[in-house]
Amino acid sequence: MTAGLPPEDWPGRAFSRIVPCAPHRWHVQIRGEGPDLLLLHGAGASLHSFYKIVPGLARDFRVIAVDLPGHAYTKSPRGRTRLPQVAADIAVLVTQEGWQPKAIIGHSAGAAIALQLQLDGSLSADRLVVINGALENFEGTAGWLFPILARAMALNPLTAFMIAHAAVPITQVRGIIKSAGSVLPEEDLQLYARLIGNRRHVDGALSMMAQWSLDALGAALPRVDVPVLMLHGEKDGAVPIKVAERVAEALPRARLEILPGVGHIAQEEAPERVAEALDQFLAPVRDPRNETAPQKE
Repeated sequence: MTAGLPPEDWPGRAFSRIVPCAPHRWHVQIRGEGPDLLLLHGAGASLHSFYKIVPGLARDFRVIAVDLPGHAYTKSPRGRTRLPQVAADIAVLVTQEGWQPKAIIGHSAGAAIALQLQLDGSLSADRLVVINGALENFEGTAGWLFPILARAMALNPLTAFMIAHAAVPITQVRGIIKSAGSVLPEEDLQLYARLIGNRRHVDGALSMMAQWSLDALGAALPRVDVPVLMLHGEKDGAVPIKVAERVAEALPRARLEILPGVGHIAQEEAPERVAEALDQFLAPVRDPRNETAPQKE
């Protein structure tokens, strides 16, 4: 196996490459031809979470999926996991490689990164897609308790080692996914079990959660001046629908589409419905003559 790449049976492994771009060694997968489309996964996941929709997208786009800093097969230094830092480092990577994303799709925390990139002006996407966007801080007790716990765990170098080396029964992984409102097949649960068993991945996810703050992003949302499609699972147990509604109201050119019966990991749980919505929304990116801006509902 090539150093740093995922194992041969990892989804999309044939399209994987390692791209050094200081201070990271990024794991990316590039597939297809056409306008560039950048995919950003959520905290604790990896680029594999898009694997069910990538083949369809790759028929019309050059699809570029990235493992976030410290996640899965991207190797990163500790400490560069604040939202502005992550966005800035991805922008440097995109510039170095000469990519020109015409649209960015972000799931969960990846949606926050996509919006930050657009606000920074470092990338000039024509359209953004937010899938179950984690775009507000936790409410109530969780708002102060969870970040403190994550920070304390991330500061202890033994924490990730202990978590990653503990036995992770598939029933436990199923419970975690179910708590987010999603139901996934056994083969998908196994992929998440493998991530949880990766010490570096756990450490990277904890570090990101410990430093994550969305206050500044929330205040800046009215400055996002491109069309935004928001897809949100009706049964999302991680991000309430009311969060998506507030964000859609704050964004000047957003359209919110609720996916009935779907949880937090919509692109894995209902890939056909997500693909259909993307096909319509991204049509102007494929052919600018089809340009129509989404209206608020």
